[in-house]
Amino acid sequence: MRFKFNIRREIKITIAVVVFFGIIAFTERMQGNVSVKDVVIKLQNTEDNHFIDEEDVLDLMQFTAENLRGASIGQLNLKDIENKIKRDAFVKNAEIYSDIKGNLVVNIELRRPIARIVKSYGPSVYIGEDGVIMPTSEKFSVRTLLISGAQAHQLMHEESILKAEGGEELFSMINVIRKDEFWKAQIAQIDMASIHKITMYPQVGGQLIEFGKLENIETKFSKLKVFYKEILPQKGWNTYHRVNLEYEGQIVTE
Repeated sequence: MRFKFNIRREIKITIAVVVFFGIIAFTERMQGNVSVKDVVIKLQNTEDNHFIDEEDVLDLMQFTAENLRGASIGQLNLKDIENKIKRDAFVKNAEIYSDIKGNLVVNIELRRPIARIVKSYGPSVYIGEDGVIMPTSEKFSVRTLLISGAQAHQLMHEESILKAEGGEELFSMINVIRKDEFWKAQIAQIDMASIHKITMYPQVGGQLIEFGKLENIETKFSKLKVFYKEILPQKGWNTYHRVNLEYEGQIVTE
């Protein structure tokens, strides 16, 4: 009886698998015969992030809405169109599919800039939330942490700062600042003369903050917070013009 029971179970599983793949094949054939009713573009991560609009997405697709309406979904190479969109540095991810109404849905996740590398001559670039280098845009500008210095300028030519010397450490430092509301409001600029000489400039107060090497990042910020929370309120914001965090276990001020 057990042998018969197993055979029946295997037959049921086989039938279920055949039916499942049959439904998929039927659905694909049906979609292939469906014409595009309309193009629906959905942009995610757009809060204070308006580098790309719907027209830009259509340009990246190398289509117009008029060209796509009425086109057979089965004749469109959706994966190829996705890849065209993903090549743009402002795009973090893209997905294209057709819905049950026959609309071609283009779902775009925008890459958010978290810092801007600047120099006195030539164009500047943004650093994306995943470390990718993003160009600036004439359409939109975002106020963010500024990065300067000779070492930082070398990062501008990389696809991602995470691939360059000192890039991962700088990325960690940027994230410590942007994820802390106090530092986000206080630190205006990081100057990266080299990976061994990092200097920060605050929004408020004239202190030059000598960070030193890109190491022990969170420990140095903890020391600096003691300076801002406990020392400056007692001594006054204009008492010191230089703060050095390079020495372990202490803060040197002038």
